[in-house]
Amino acid sequence: MIEALPVPPGEPVLALLPRLRAALAGSAPVLPYAASAPLPPLPGHDPAALPDDLAVVVGTSGSTGTPKRALLTARALRASGEATHDRLGGPGQWLLALPAQHIGGLQVLLRSLLADTTPVVLDPSGGFDARTFSAAVRRMDPGARRYVSLVPTQLVRLCDDPWCAETLSSLDAVLVGGAALPAQLRRHAETCGVRIVTTYGMSETGGGCVYDGRPLGGVTVRTDADGRVHLGGATLAEGYLGQPELTAAAFQDGWFRTDDVGHVDDEGLLHVDGRLDDLINTGGVMVAPRLVEDAVALHIPGVREVCVVGTPDPVWGESVSAALVVDRHLDREPTAGDLRAALRGILADHALPRRVLVLPELPLRGPGKPDRAAVAALFGRRGEGLGE
Repeated sequence: MIEALPVPPGEPVLALLPRLRAALAGSAPVLPYAASAPLPPLPGHDPAALPDDLAVVVGTSGSTGTPKRALLTARALRASGEATHDRLGGPGQWLLALPAQHIGGLQVLLRSLLADTTPVVLDPSGGFDARTFSAAVRRMDPGARRYVSLVPTQLVRLCDDPWCAETLSSLDAVLVGGAALPAQLRRHAETCGVRIVTTYGMSETGGGCVYDGRPLGGVTVRTDADGRVHLGGATLAEGYLGQPELTAAAFQDGWFRTDDVGHVDDEGLLHVDGRLDDLINTGGVMVAPRLVEDAVALHIPGVREVCVVGTPDPVWGESVSAALVVDRHLDREPTAGDLRAALRGILADHALPRRVLVLPELPLRGPGKPDRAAVAALFGRRGEGLGE
């Protein structure tokens, strides 16, 4: 039987470690959910069809609009944790800075169990900032390897504080996933001595399974003729709880069919260019938002965060539209004309942003993912005119 497991914020989450250890043994599966949320209903399913060593049933990010719960076995979770520690240089102590009902935070707890260490938990009472983060790092064992998993918005906040750079650089690895990491942000963090490791994966792969473009041990990657990314190997889920049709569509012959597009370069590194349903059709040409976001973040001074979406355009069908979070000390907010002038020759003409909206912060969904639908809706209410 699957036990619904309420996950509290802060230090009380450590009380769940014995229950998660039993789950990792493969005989007592759990479904984590936020303790502040209602008890989630379980979809109808055949208990006899569940994997013998089912450990965790974890919700996906819901980016497609269809909520799903991935079936992760003890075998897959152990493979994920062992491959992660092998890639990072060995087991260590983890800092939990993400909600543990989501796969990124949950894996911090599971990796801690596999490493036989107790994680340090960030105090959520004062929000996420450099002061509370640094206080948590000081509580970590200085004699152990020390790791943390963050989403890009958290890294932005920490890098805004010069004093926190020393704290970040004291860690053996700072894993960043959940959303694309802007190239400029990574460059800034690494200049400060921070050991950044970008991760790519999802609930269906036990969280991050590709680090800095290279699959973990036991993980395989391929792209099809359309550029769709497929992931395979030891960390894969066994499907979705109570949704056999979705399982059959997404899990085929040992591969998980993602909704992302990307390419593998000559060095064997995977580059994720964006989601298939995020592609922008402007004048009959497809534009990957992530490529535009990277260019804006790298070449437009003062941009802290960027989210590119398609918005309705009477001539082009869709306009490439960029929502920006900028440095508060900028003399002038960048316009669409500024972006087009600066990026011409770097991006193809059809990929140059035609609309710009400056926001105090990007709307998010889940753990640190930009809510593209919400961003597009803001353009509908408050967007700027065409840049050119």
